[in-house]
Amino acid sequence: MTDSIIIKSPGRINLIGEHLDYNGGYVFPGAINHNIILKFTKTQNNQCTIISEGFGSFSFNIQKPIKISSNHWENYILGVIHGIHKIRPDKLKGFNCEITSSLPEGAGIASSAALECGVAEGLNQLFNLNFSDHDLIDISVKAEHNFVKNNCGIMDQFSIIKGKAQKLILLNCATLKFEFFQFEFDDYSIILLNSNVKHNLSESEYNLRRKECEQALEIIQKHHSGYNYLVDVPENIIDELKDDLTDKLYKRAVFVSQENARVLKSVTHLKKREIVKFGELMYESHDGLSKKYEVSSSELDFLVELTKDLPYVVGSRMMGGGFGGSTINIVEKKFINEFLSLAYEKYKSKFNHNLVSLEVEISDGVGSANVI
Repeated sequence: MTDSIIIKSPGRINLIGEHLDYNGGYVFPGAINHNIILKFTKTQNNQCTIISEGFGSFSFNIQKPIKISSNHWENYILGVIHGIHKIRPDKLKGFNCEITSSLPEGAGIASSAALECGVAEGLNQLFNLNFSDHDLIDISVKAEHNFVKNNCGIMDQFSIIKGKAQKLILLNCATLKFEFFQFEFDDYSIILLNSNVKHNLSESEYNLRRKECEQALEIIQKHHSGYNYLVDVPENIIDELKDDLTDKLYKRAVFVSQENARVLKSVTHLKKREIVKFGELMYESHDGLSKKYEVSSSELDFLVELTKDLPYVVGSRMMGGGFGGSTINIVEKKFINEFLSLAYEKYKSKFNHNLVSLEVEISDGVGSANVI
């Protein structure tokens, strides 16, 4: 039994399939080679102290009821601990946790889910809780729902727990059936462009989009009761019921149906190594996210539009919840420096903000970084 352990918990990308996890659709994510590092050490009492390089510190007694904090970032951790208490009462003892991160916050690469999963796995190992992957995913998702009050889907936590190096995950979010796909784009790399802008609407609008999708499904089910998820509804049925839906609900439903179809098409192209056709679907995805789902921003739209005249960029779209964050770009390796120089210059000139880039590789999910 160890008294100290170090956990690495990665961020994630999603090549295509945005806002589909809470609609029961397919997504195509993978864990990446940029991590949160968490060092856990047992204490000799019931006190716990969390020290974050970026956010400060807080302490609590592990034997007392865990309550929602007024400091937002603390709830990602407290929510996980609360969830563990419900499943394994009295198994947790005092511990300290030091947190450092190479994941930029607000970049759309799931830094919050990485923190939740890292805490869950770290405590699982430190106290020999014997949680399954499914348990860890469930605890982390419920922490977000119940303590952070963000009604997220399952994609981020699933890909961070299940991630494998050089493997994308095709995940059916309704059934949780999944399949690994070897990621080989040969002469291309995945480049993230972080807009360094996060609009205040992001979390409230995220929850609103989920509510709008639920409302659209409820209306559709009054006419066609056989559909359990919005992704299951064919586009022709949505068109048939256009007059029963508000304009917003219609656009949301059409996007969800089309985006799910794009994910399945993208798998076909990946199998055939048709990288250009894969990229075309990324552009279609962004267009839908911007115009039908309305979760993009002027900064993200600008960055995607910028790539369309660049022959060495085969695909680009916004990634994550939206209203800021990053675009994901498939860029020919030998042109990466040229691409970044152009993007930095054009973005600075347009918005007077500095762009930050991140080259990512598909990596292993959460796990031990080192054992002391």
